[in-house]
Amino acid sequence: MDEDPARAMYRYRADALADDRGNGPALVCAHGTLMDRTMFAPQARALRDDYRVVAYDSRARTDRYRGPYDLDDLVEDCRTLLDALDIETCVLAGMSMGGFVAARFALAHPERLDGLVFVDSMAEAYAEAEREEYGDLADGVRGGDRVPGDIAELSADLMFSERAHEEQADLVEKWTDRWHTYPGDAVAAEIESWRTEPGVLDELEAVDVPALAIHGEADQSIPPERARRTIEALDGRIETVPGAGHPSNLERPDVVNGILREFLEEVYG
Repeated sequence: MDEDPARAMYRYRADALADDRGNGPALVCAHGTLMDRTMFAPQARALRDDYRVVAYDSRARTDRYRGPYDLDDLVEDCRTLLDALDIETCVLAGMSMGGFVAARFALAHPERLDGLVFVDSMAEAYAEAEREEYGDLADGVRGGDRVPGDIAELSADLMFSERAHEEQADLVEKWTDRWHTYPGDAVAAEIESWRTEPGVLDELEAVDVPALAIHGEADQSIPPERARRTIEALDGRIETVPGAGHPSNLERPDVVNGILREFLEEVYG
C-alpha cells in the first residue's frame, strides 16, 4: 500500500477519527487550529435529529501529526473521509483553518458540495507581518513535548472573547488545559500548513454553491471584514454573532445553531 499513511487513516480508520451522528443530509465539520472535532458537539446535539452531522479530527489531533503537510493535503484527507463514510455530497462547514480547507475543497471537488459554511474563517492570505507572528508561535512550540502553558494562555486570550472569559470561564479553562497537552510539533505543523499559503479569494468567484459565513463580532484572530470579503466572492451571506470571539459556535451555540439550521433548510428544503 503506497498511500500516505496519514491519508490512509481517513480511509481505514474513519470511525476512529470522526463523530458521526444522526441521519439525513450530511453536514461535515472541519475544526480549526488548536481545536478538535468535539468543538462541534453543540451543533451535533442540536441538528442530529434532522441531519447527519460528521465532525472529524485533522492530522494534528492524531498520531500522524508530524509535518510537513499543507492545505491541499488536508483537502484530500477530507475527500478520503467522505469516501470512507459513503457521503457523496454534503454541506461542508469549516472553522478557521477548517474554513481554509473548505474553500480549497470547493475549488478541487465542487461536485461533492451542497453548500459551504465558513465559521470564523476567510479565504484571504495572511499579511507578511501576520505570517511572521505565526512563525514565531510555531517556533515557540516546535520540539516540545507539550505546548508551553504561557503559549496556551496567550492563545486563549486571542481566541476567546472578553465575554467568554468573564461568563464562560469553565469553557476557556477547559480548552486552555487541553492545548497544554498537545505535542509541540503537532501544533507547529498545523500552523505551518496554512501560515504562508496564498489566498483563494478570486478563485472562489467561480464556485456556485450556497454559501454562508458565521462570524464572531469580537473575533480578534480573523476580523469579520475578512469573512465579509470571502462571502461576497461566493455571493453568499454573513451572519454576525454578537459578543462572540473566534470559536463563535462554542461561545454562542444558541445563536449559531439557529443560523445553521436555517441555512440547511434553505439548502435541503
